[in-house]
Amino acid sequence: MITNISLTTVYCLDQDEARDFYVDVLGFVPAADVSMEGFRWVTVCHPDHPEVQITLMKPGPPLDEEAAAFYRRQLEKGQSGGLGLAVDDCRKTYEELTAKGVTFLQTPEERPYGVEAVMRDNQGNWIVLVEAKARR
Repeated sequence: MITNISLTTVYCLDQDEARDFYVDVLGFVPAADVSMEGFRWVTVCHPDHPEVQITLMKPGPPLDEEAAAFYRRQLEKGQSGGLGLAVDDCRKTYEELTAKGVTFLQTPEERPYGVEAVMRDNQGNWIVLVEAKARR
């Protein structure tokens, strides 16, 4: 039986730059950095949720070259989907990350499900920040 999500992939062009952004700017912690036979496995996780890791993966095998090239082009254009991150206060997080130089594609806005802002990581991935509406 499936019990939880334990790993998700975010494609990047430079694993070191991506790791530094997720750690130094977003507050994640390094989880793994292992090289094996020409392949590098780099993961980060939220400090309160080590059971869910984000793999920072360069487009390549097991993708074929056509698929890898597509991901690289999307990243270079800043049009790759990334993550949805829960935040306690979207407007405050927006202000803090803006002060750190993060590029936002959408300022915090009210939505039926809460307050949402859309940012871009330093690799070209969109990241959605969501402050969920209180449940009744």
